[in-house]
Amino acid sequence: MLGAGGTVAIVASGAAGFALWSGASKDSWKEAIKTIRDPIEPGLTGQDAIHELVRYATLAANSHNTQAWRFELAPATITLLPDLTRATPTVDPDDHHLFASLGAAAENMVQGAPLLGLSAVPRFDADGDGRIVLALSPGAVMATPMAEAIPKRQCTRSLYDGQPIPAANLEAMAAAARNDGVDLLLLTERSAIDAVGALIIQGNTIQMGDRAYIDELKQWLRFSYAEAVSSADGLFSHTSGNPVLPGPIGRLLFDVVATAASENTKYLAQIASSSGLAIFVSTQNDRAHWIAAGRAYQRFALQTTVLGIKHAFLNQAVEVPKVRQRLAEHLGLGQRRPDLIVRFGYAEDMPSSMRRPLADVIV
Repeated sequence: MLGAGGTVAIVASGAAGFALWSGASKDSWKEAIKTIRDPIEPGLTGQDAIHELVRYATLAANSHNTQAWRFELAPATITLLPDLTRATPTVDPDDHHLFASLGAAAENMVQGAPLLGLSAVPRFDADGDGRIVLALSPGAVMATPMAEAIPKRQCTRSLYDGQPIPAANLEAMAAAARNDGVDLLLLTERSAIDAVGALIIQGNTIQMGDRAYIDELKQWLRFSYAEAVSSADGLFSHTSGNPVLPGPIGRLLFDVVATAASENTKYLAQIASSSGLAIFVSTQNDRAHWIAAGRAYQRFALQTTVLGIKHAFLNQAVEVPKVRQRLAEHLGLGQRRPDLIVRFGYAEDMPSSMRRPLADVIV
């Protein structure tokens, strides 16, 4: 009995201390999110404008929120470089998602440049290290809806309300995603959604049974406000609607709670609540087309944001090679590679994810 009573006292005392510490950490996190996602201030020029354009680039979606990018600045160019030290070789062994993320970041600069009176034209260096060079030139100051959506866009990992998307909005989403070398499949019929959903569950089951996948994922999980702020990267549990916990407790509970069965139940509910799925398909399986797929996705994501529609990735079926092949066969894609799977629908905002400071990404 003495042991049990002592344990209760320690837990109670620890909980009180955590509440005080967590409150301070939450304030720091909220302030950091506000700074990261402030709209671009109009009228900026010179280096200030370039730094703001880089900040907008970092707000792009990216795999596991690893932010595997670096930026090299010159008077008339921004060079976007892959940061392979932040690669995820288990879930993304050929760096497909990494280069799609670079494409998304490049597209944010293309869309955001007119806010600063600039034009940004990207060129992929196919013979080099995978860098994207954006040539900058003066242009008209212009505020487009997609540019203004950049700091608002988020991957919303919650249940949606299942309501259908009007046909005009679906067409606007498809039009935004159109890109040479990338096709977009929009699935809105329930039978089509469920058929792809079954493959997503197959992929998730395989991944959750892979110890290497779990270990890699855990490296990028952030469970507390303090962890989220100090690392400024990774997957913060709060952004998915999960409890905020001290890191050691969060990792311990993750090992107990995060099973294939529990994750499958969660994803089935998310799929059932979604209005549709968007599948991005490259015409060729190389870095240039992976980047193009990332650019197409980012425009799609910004357009959904403009329309008040939420979205989130469900990429398990494209991350496991044998399931990806089944998906390609199911969709009649032949040798083309399905790149990304995105669910979409209506929901409330969720907490936003962190981004690293510019000093950490500008070289």
